[in-house]
Amino acid sequence: MVETTYEDKIITTVRKVMPAVASIVVGKDYERIVHERPYELMTQHGGHLDPPPSEEELPHTATGKIRIGGGSGFVVDAAGLIVTNKHVVHDPDAEYMVTTAAEDSYPARVLARDPLNDVAVLKIDADGLPAVALGNSDAIQLGQAVLAVGTALGEFQNTVSAGIISGLSRVISAAVDGDGTNERLRGLIQTDAAINPGNSGGPLVNLRGEAIGINAAVVYGAQNIGFAIPINKVLRDLEELKTYGRIRRPFMGVRYLLLNPMLKKRFRLPVERGAFVLREGVGDRPAVVHGSAAEHAGIREADIIVAVNDVPIDEKVGIEDVLEKVTLGDKISVKVLREGREHTLTMAAEERAAGSTGGK
Repeated sequence: MVETTYEDKIITTVRKVMPAVASIVVGKDYERIVHERPYELMTQHGGHLDPPPSEEELPHTATGKIRIGGGSGFVVDAAGLIVTNKHVVHDPDAEYMVTTAAEDSYPARVLARDPLNDVAVLKIDADGLPAVALGNSDAIQLGQAVLAVGTALGEFQNTVSAGIISGLSRVISAAVDGDGTNERLRGLIQTDAAINPGNSGGPLVNLRGEAIGINAAVVYGAQNIGFAIPINKVLRDLEELKTYGRIRRPFMGVRYLLLNPMLKKRFRLPVERGAFVLREGVGDRPAVVHGSAAEHAGIREADIIVAVNDVPIDEKVGIEDVLEKVTLGDKISVKVLREGREHTLTMAAEERAAGSTGGK
């Protein structure tokens, strides 16, 4: 009997997974880009900004749009269902093209974006596609061997990197849209398998060829520190999509900073833990989303949310961590500190309204 080596396992896994990994190209009309984000096209030269380049000077997609980004994804259903990161397909006005490992290209539509996690689901009009088997991210262990697959730097399709599980349940802040809005991503898998811009959205797989995560982020300035969204979050999203036609999540409707001793001192606050309700500087977004459950319950800007459902809020446990365990329709108790006095408010666990953006 011939012994199977570690190298043999990697090769077998790559052959099994690679046919189901896709490249995603993001395109947009030149006129819309110039109108919405002219500074993104300008270049710094001699202390001043040069005007935007002409349309002919910019990279184009196969359909003639201006290429503004890209990423990876992987087929989870033979009928053309593809999973990727939300930040890869965040722009509702962009065009998305998917190229499979067989080099067939399809226009893609975004079926759903997870309001709390960096996950999105696409659909292409294809059938009989090879799909990646989905594993159980609750069963992974430190030191377990993994592979990250995707289109590195948006250019090198079918890139594979090998590593191990370096950490579990990590929390990071990452940009999730073109406005530079940061979201707190929780429960992440840390790996030393190389994750680069472009293979975001590709699968992190075990040596059985099962996806246990979605490659999501890398820490710039560090070596061999990458993060993936646990696949069990994706399984929940897919089930929601199948049952309700959308991904449903409880939505409170507040923007906030998680406090620490430094922020307590900076804002001259009475406590160093909790969620300080505060508007965002980008676009001057309100602290409390209009029409949200938070507004109906009476939460105000400058309130400090110290507990949700009696769970203390701090840098390790944010509001969204509690919301993930709440069922739509449930009553939620919220303890807030306002002008030195503690108040307990009650709100309904409401679904995020269509078109609402930001907040938790």
